[in-house]
Amino acid sequence: MATTFKTITANDTTNTRTLLHEAIPLTGTIASGTYSDENIKTFSHGMFESVYDYPYLSSSANHIFDITHGYSANSTLSSSAAIQNAKKINIYNQMAAVLVGHDATGSIQAFDQDGDIAGGGTKSEEVFFFNFSRLLTKDEIKKDSFRLTLATGSVSGDLKGFPLTLGDYGAASSYLVNSPAGEYGVLYTSSATPDPASGVGLIYYQAGVAVVSASVFNGTMPGAEATASILGPGYNSSSYSNLATGSSIQVLADSIRDRIDNITFNNTVELNSTVYFCRANNNEFNYSSNPTYLSSSQIRVKNTTSDNPVSYITTVGLYSSDNELLAVAKLSEPLKKDPNTELTIRVRLDY
Repeated sequence: MATTFKTITANDTTNTRTLLHEAIPLTGTIASGTYSDENIKTFSHGMFESVYDYPYLSSSANHIFDITHGYSANSTLSSSAAIQNAKKINIYNQMAAVLVGHDATGSIQAFDQDGDIAGGGTKSEEVFFFNFSRLLTKDEIKKDSFRLTLATGSVSGDLKGFPLTLGDYGAASSYLVNSPAGEYGVLYTSSATPDPASGVGLIYYQAGVAVVSASVFNGTMPGAEATASILGPGYNSSSYSNLATGSSIQVLADSIRDRIDNITFNNTVELNSTVYFCRANNNEFNYSSNPTYLSSSQIRVKNTTSDNPVSYITTVGLYSSDNELLAVAKLSEPLKKDPNTELTIRVRLDY
C-alpha cells in the first residue's frame, strides 16, 4: 500500500484517439457453395435470411450478414398482386426510416441515388440490403474500403454473368453526414472521378449496412429457386421486375447471394486513451515503503550513512482523490531511482 502520493495535474495528462483497422474478406464461396447452403438460415417470417461462416447449427458458427430486399410504395413494382408486396414495402420503409429519416411532414424519405436527400434527385426505389454483423464491422466500416463484386447481366448454365465491382470510391473525402444513422458514402461502379448522379447504392459506415440498387442487374437476375413459377432450374435468368413481383423475399435474397463474387472492407475500432505522465523528480520516491527495504532499522541499499538512498520502481498506482486504488501499471523491469536521477513514466489507460 502506498504511503506517499503525488497529485497528477492537468499538465500531466493528455487524451488520444487511435483508429485500428482490420481487413475483412468475404469470398463468394461463403455466401454460396462451400456448405451447400447449410450456413444459410431462413426464417418463417420470410423477410430476410442470415449468412454464417459455418453451418449455422455448429457451435463455432458466426453470423456475418443478413440479406433482404424491398421496394418503395411509390415503385412501379408495388402492386397488390405482387408476392409479399406489403412485406417488401415494410422492409424498405423500416430501413429508410432508420437510415434516411423523415421529412418535415413526418413522412419517411426514400433512398437517394446521390445521397442528396433534400435535392430532389433520382430515388432508389428498388433495393437490396446487406446488413453486416457487428462482429465484422466493429465500430464502423472504414471509408473508401468497401468493395462488393457481383455477377450481373444475363446468365447461362452455371455461369453467373459478368462481374461488376461496386465501391465507395473517394468516400474518405466526400462522405455524407445527413443521415440519422451517421456517416455514409455513395457506391459507384468505377473509381474514375465518381459522379454522384451515377451512384448505384449507399454504404452506411456506423450502421454497417450496404444498400444496393436493383438497377445494377441490367434487367436480369438469377433464379435461385426452381419452385418459383417464373424461374427455371439452376441459374436460368428472369427479368428483375418479374422476379421482384413474382417471387418471395427469400428467393430474391437467394438470387443476389448466388451472385456474390467477393466482399471486402476494413473495419474500424476506435481506441480512446488517457495518458498520465507520472514524474518522479530527483528528490522524490528515493525510498521504499516495502518492509524488506529495512533490516534492523537500517536501509539495506546503503553501506554507510553518507551513501545516497536508492529505490527500484516496479509499479505505478493511480489513486482517486480519497486514496482508493483505481489502476495499477507494471513495469517490464525495475527502474533504479536515486537523488541524481529523474524519471517520467508514461501510463496509458485504454477504453
